[in-house]
Amino acid sequence: MDQHGSERATLEMLNSRLRTMLTSRELPLVMAIDGRSGVGKSTLSAAIARDLMPTPVTVIEGDTFFMGGSAETWSSRTIAENADRVIDWRRQRDELKQLLRDGVATWLEFDWDAESWDSDIVPLKTQPLSANAASVVVLEGVYSCRPELQDLIDLKVLLTVPEEVRLAQLLEREGDTDQNGWVSRWSAAEDYYFAHIMPEESFDLVLSLDRTGHNPADKIFAEDDVDQ
Repeated sequence: MDQHGSERATLEMLNSRLRTMLTSRELPLVMAIDGRSGVGKSTLSAAIARDLMPTPVTVIEGDTFFMGGSAETWSSRTIAENADRVIDWRRQRDELKQLLRDGVATWLEFDWDAESWDSDIVPLKTQPLSANAASVVVLEGVYSCRPELQDLIDLKVLLTVPEEVRLAQLLEREGDTDQNGWVSRWSAAEDYYFAHIMPEESFDLVLSLDRTGHNPADKIFAEDDVDQ
């Protein structure tokens, strides 16, 4: 496991590692970016896609595979069961295999805008999402490096920030609310996942961004902050 904390060099270092890997293995190269809610995984993924150009990059958002479920259902399960069922990793696995085999994958994403998003009837959007195989495929989201997917993943990355920074970013994104207890439920499942299923030493690369008092993802991965 490699660990890096230099802010300015983080993205450049990661992209340099990806370029090296691209020359030494069969494509596509699949990288998973894991980390707790609010650490900046989506921002990092977008920055990778931008800065690796002209190398094509496909980003798959893990949240599109949310499994749903009502508060009552979540409360009836153990934390370990919830950690297994936040994201439909079985469907993720099927789509990754299809992408690697056929060059394209399509799926119906979870509808976060549906009024019934927190019910046991899982709302899915009617318009399918499609992903094409590119030189680099990034699966980003909490639980993206779980053991059941690892035979399909070439590089397992964990992104971390100080807890106070993560909570501030999560508050900015979600608003001043616990969404009827959902943030707490998700947090408990993440606690279990990173403690018992994917502790830090399980990753190939840990990006620990250690500045406080601002949004480190916006700062570090902003276009003007990285040498092109």
